[in-house]
Amino acid sequence: MPVKLSISFFVYFFFKITTAWSQISVSQALCDNMVNPTGVHQQSLFFSWEMQSEHNDQIQTAYQLVIGSSLNHVKSGKFDVYNSGVVTTSRSIQVPYTGNMLKPAQTYFWKVRVWDKNNVSSEWSKIQFFTTGIFFSDSWQGAQWIGYEDIPYAIRVVPFVHGKMKEADPKRVLNAPLPFFRKNFSISKKIDNVLLFISGLGHYKASVNGQIVGNAFLAPGWTNYDRTVLYNTYDITDLVSKGKNTIGVLLGNGFYNISQERYVKATGTFGKPKTIVLIKINYSDGTTEYVVSDNSWKAALSPITFSNIYGGEDYDALLEQPGWNINDFDDRQWNHAIVVRAPSGKLLPEKDYPVAICDSFLTGRVKKVNNSTLVYDFGQNVSGVPRIKLKGRAGQRVKIIPSELIHENGTVNQADGVTPHYYVYTLKGGGEEIWQPSFSYFAVRYVQVENATNEHLDSLPLVTDLTLLHNRNSSPSNGSFACSKDLFNSIYRLIGWAIKSNLQSYITDNPQREKLSWQGEQNFMRVAINYDYCVYNLYRSLTQNMIDAQHENGLMPDIAPEYVRFQGAFVDSPEWGTTAILNSWFLYKYYGDTSIIRTTYNMMTRYASYLEKKSENHILEYGLGDWLDIGKVTPMGITATAYYYHAVASLSQMALVIGKPADAAYYHHLSENIKQAFNEKYFNDSLKIYATGSQTAMAMPLSFGMAEDKAGVLKSLVEQIQNTDSNRLTAGDVGHRYLIKALFENDRADVLYNITNRDDAPGYGYLLKKGATSLPETWDGKYSQNQLAMGHILEWFYGGISGITQAENSVAFNHIVIHPQPVGDINWANCSFHSPYGWIKSDWEIKDEVFSSRIEIPVNTKATVILPAKANAEVRMNGEKIKNARREKDTISLPVHSGKYTISIK
Repeated sequence: MPVKLSISFFVYFFFKITTAWSQISVSQALCDNMVNPTGVHQQSLFFSWEMQSEHNDQIQTAYQLVIGSSLNHVKSGKFDVYNSGVVTTSRSIQVPYTGNMLKPAQTYFWKVRVWDKNNVSSEWSKIQFFTTGIFFSDSWQGAQWIGYEDIPYAIRVVPFVHGKMKEADPKRVLNAPLPFFRKNFSISKKIDNVLLFISGLGHYKASVNGQIVGNAFLAPGWTNYDRTVLYNTYDITDLVSKGKNTIGVLLGNGFYNISQERYVKATGTFGKPKTIVLIKINYSDGTTEYVVSDNSWKAALSPITFSNIYGGEDYDALLEQPGWNINDFDDRQWNHAIVVRAPSGKLLPEKDYPVAICDSFLTGRVKKVNNSTLVYDFGQNVSGVPRIKLKGRAGQRVKIIPSELIHENGTVNQADGVTPHYYVYTLKGGGEEIWQPSFSYFAVRYVQVENATNEHLDSLPLVTDLTLLHNRNSSPSNGSFACSKDLFNSIYRLIGWAIKSNLQSYITDNPQREKLSWQGEQNFMRVAINYDYCVYNLYRSLTQNMIDAQHENGLMPDIAPEYVRFQGAFVDSPEWGTTAILNSWFLYKYYGDTSIIRTTYNMMTRYASYLEKKSENHILEYGLGDWLDIGKVTPMGITATAYYYHAVASLSQMALVIGKPADAAYYHHLSENIKQAFNEKYFNDSLKIYATGSQTAMAMPLSFGMAEDKAGVLKSLVEQIQNTDSNRLTAGDVGHRYLIKALFENDRADVLYNITNRDDAPGYGYLLKKGATSLPETWDGKYSQNQLAMGHILEWFYGGISGITQAENSVAFNHIVIHPQPVGDINWANCSFHSPYGWIKSDWEIKDEVFSSRIEIPVNTKATVILPAKANAEVRMNGEKIKNARREKDTISLPVHSGKYTISIK
């Protein structure tokens, strides 16, 4: 016995000492790439964690991850669900769950600890939790889809009808007031927690005892409802109490039901608004009780008398029923809800960050156009809705019109045919009233309020405040950039607002005219967007939309969900469709996700086969081409075939990743044949140009690794830009990104600087000079004033000027490259980027002929640092002189491990 006590004491003492002296700690622990997610499914469950250390050159050598069924269990060391034991590995991202089957609709608690390079354990991370979703249909406990009314399945209009055709469509979709629903339920005992599982089509707003649930706007996300319907999970423990409780649900139309009134891009319906609800009450004594949606719920029409995702929203406050969503409300005059036909789509959890109100702009400059019309200028074009505070008499009506532009007379201008979109609010009287639209939004800088004043007049409603609320996907920020050049900082902000405004539950092209998920935007802009925001969960959700949208013959349409069926190249363009393949490649390369390759592999190979059949001698000569190309006309075969090659080459590498060598060999051989055919058809060896010699025609083969004579083509491209194009941009929406990459990845940042550093058309400076606050659709500033296109220069700001990229064979930035490009009159730049392993920072400055660089590399990664240095320059890192660094041309290359470094070169 004494010996056992001594051994136990020694082990305890050793563990305490080694833990205390560990040089590593877990700074953030994630489940499914989120903090404390809900709706988790076991099939795709994974964990990741970021680490920090005050010491350079630290890595993880092992980890231990544990899960318990309660917080107290995990606190007390009772890991009754899962204990990985000590796993010897450096892997710290995308670590799959390998334990026993988890229960649906249950909250689990977990933590992780790691061992550093000295095999010393860290402290445990903070305890995190996740809530599983509903795995099987019978787990909904008999919950039914309910509605206020329904329509026969046969008169649905799906896909929606576009353009002039919608005017003649006999199956008109007419507007109707939106319904709301209520249900009383009781809690009889002490509770552990209460979970709410809900979907509402097209959208919903849920409340418990009068308090709004969550912060989502336009939930759930947009899908093809005949294939996939999303639901959301909430912990509502803090909203309920012992005794009587009430849940209320207000429904909106969204893309589920678009009426043929006011402005619409398309009209159609999957059906009338409907909802399904499950409340799971977990009592402290271990018992469970359920509340489900059925025909015992009560239903009525809400004060929202008109709602259209394109056309706006009307609200009649005279129709309000105060207290409708609390338990002492008298609902005897309400109807019973009806059980309706369930949507055809599979009910799946929404696993992306919600669209939410993320920013607000206080009352801006106000102009009184006439005695009853006010125009507010908020100074920034954003996706958003107005929130108005006003006073007046019962029955007075105020019309609110948002816009991006104004006419010369000061009134709002809904240009580009996006009219009319407006909101009408009818006052109830009796004091200050506050209202904002619930189920529609627009691109807004200006707001016109009609039949109102901001002065005290008895005849008109008094506007006491007007605030602009900005809605976007609430994915966390991923990076920041600033430099010494004000123009470039303004460009960064200009593009940033276009990105924010078009990150919704999918990536839109604009927030006003279409609101559709054109796949070109996510294909061309994904890297630029990812530098600004962590879009892993968003891009994961986009893959399901693509799987649902794929046609029987393998075609991937240009938009997904395919709410509208367009014609010709507007449904089938390879530059847009190859998103089906390159989206998964992006999620693997930038986040280390291999499961997405397996999930989408059938979709990807079907689309590759479709393109192979469409090609002639491995060339594709159809599609939208270099959309908005303003230079020499680039043949469609250039952009379509280059993307075809890039997609197939990427598919070959993905096949290797998931252990399909035969497929990998096939697609590699196919990609080589495409490249050979491309060069034979388009490359002029004597002139060293491709096709017409346009910027796009030469930049794309350079960027994709297709150029036979890289140096010769680069020289021709630079000569074309400097001599023929006078340092002006001519590439279109497709080629613009690759022009940027071809120049900064081949050490011609000077050329890119000259293209960007100007204020005439075409260029960002010109748009800013004209007063743009977000990216317009075209370089001359016409059409949409908030368009997610042409923002690719962010890749140079982050990856070129600041120099944060990853090595060619790196995955998820496990091998970082820091290669800043001081150019022109830029004398400093500060940049940070959040990789899956943690924050990367690259700050540099040139002062008194000394180049100084401050770098941070996250734990568990390494980096190659390439800095400008003449042959005889003195290089010091963290104060110590570097003697044996590799020098090439006018640069010095330094391999470094994780940590913080200050480097000076003089």
